[in-house]
Amino acid sequence: MPLAEFELVMLDSGEVALQRAGTEGALVTINFSPEVMAYLDGRHIEVAKSMMDAGIQMAFELGEERVLPGDAVQGKAHTVH
Repeated sequence: MPLAEFELVMLDSGEVALQRAGTEGALVTINFSPEVMAYLDGRHIEVAKSMMDAGIQMAFELGEERVLPGDAVQGKAHTVH
């Protein structure tokens, strides 16, 4: 996935969304329950940002773990029956 700038936006529905900068389509949304909103006392944006940061980091780490076809078994032959 090419690197892109992302932004967090508050949707009219109250959800916090992650989208590519300059676009309208949400890639990921977070919806906090009323109980959690009350508990966070207005700090839900900071929590959503931390959640999104962790998710993006994990996605990049998983992408780095991928092995391109042919790279995993260089020089080894496998028989598929």
